[in-house]
Amino acid sequence: MFIKRWITRFTLALAASFLCAAGFGVIAMLIGSGVINGWDRAVIAAVQGTESPGLTAVMKLLSLIGEKVPVALITAAAGLFLFTVLGHRKELLLLAISVGGAGALNVLLKLLFQRARPTIYRLADAPGYSFPSGHSMAAFCLYATIAYLLWRHIPHKAGRALLIAVSTLFIAAIGYSRIYLGVHYPSDVVGGYLASGCWLFGLIWAYSGFGKNLRSDP
Repeated sequence: MFIKRWITRFTLALAASFLCAAGFGVIAMLIGSGVINGWDRAVIAAVQGTESPGLTAVMKLLSLIGEKVPVALITAAAGLFLFTVLGHRKELLLLAISVGGAGALNVLLKLLFQRARPTIYRLADAPGYSFPSGHSMAAFCLYATIAYLLWRHIPHKAGRALLIAVSTLFIAAIGYSRIYLGVHYPSDVVGGYLASGCWLFGLIWAYSGFGKNLRSDP
């Protein structure tokens, strides 16, 4: 039974990685052809149509959480908790490689596509290229990896459902904030999620299949 579950998880992780890669490729082609431009503008208009001083403050805070230094601090704090409280050790390599690799991958992809940022109404400034969203990639890899590592420590379905809900909320909220502030197209955010999904699920596939003997937890 254990072997069957392991094979299933191993296969699902690889399949999810390929699906995310395919989805990213589709988004990139739609951007290149300009087909997605109308959808981008419509979503931006709907999101920015909710503007208010209070919401803007919240969005700026969420966006700040997705910056490099806060992401590094949150990663370090999560690693410390996993190490001292839950006894994780070599599993922390998965967290570090996931978040660090997502940052490096984002730089490479932005240099490859060189998509200019939106020139519409902005509530914040952001340097560099637009596609894919670095905040979205970092948020996905950080919170999804933490959820993956915490999963087996939560015995009840309700607790696991809450874990997934909270992780998803943080990931979605940070991506939403980038659209709201006018520094990213929605397709940048979706592309960021898909690129991170490909990267993270690929890491989980490798970890599940080849990292078994490296695990320090019983």
